[in-house]
Amino acid sequence: MNGAYQKLEYSERALKAKAFFEQGYNCAQSVALAFCDETGLAPETAAKLASSFGAGMGRLREVCGAVSGALLVLGAVKGVSDPQDRQGKTAQYKEIQEFAKRFRELNGSIVCRELLGLTEKTSEPTPEQRTPEYYRKRPCGELVACSTLILEETLGLTRE
Repeated sequence: MNGAYQKLEYSERALKAKAFFEQGYNCAQSVALAFCDETGLAPETAAKLASSFGAGMGRLREVCGAVSGALLVLGAVKGVSDPQDRQGKTAQYKEIQEFAKRFRELNGSIVCRELLGLTEKTSEPTPEQRTPEYYRKRPCGELVACSTLILEETLGLTRE
């Protein structure tokens, strides 16, 4: 991880997403909750929809939850519902790939275990206790804020 996210100036929404993480929501939920005003989802619904994506999809340490949460929001805001809409799918996949490229440029990866410097591919299913030490050793709050900033740019939202 290159830590470029640490040099970013956070928007109000990015700080809100980081605060959700610090309240105990997983990375995906934190991003999804920060965009309820854009998706039209009730906070409880957004939190439930994103709940499976924490810790790289249920602690599998695969795609970072901050990325998954952003893609969930992108789908809710600009997603395609017609299975025959090839042009729409292409446009959406292009945005997803551009989002992932930008996140990778700033953070070195979109994979949870790589971002955390872990060697194991899967963690046991029990979430870690959220303690001050947990927050000190994890870049997750910063990754959530970074993901939120990129998503704001992708959606063309003005920074607050």
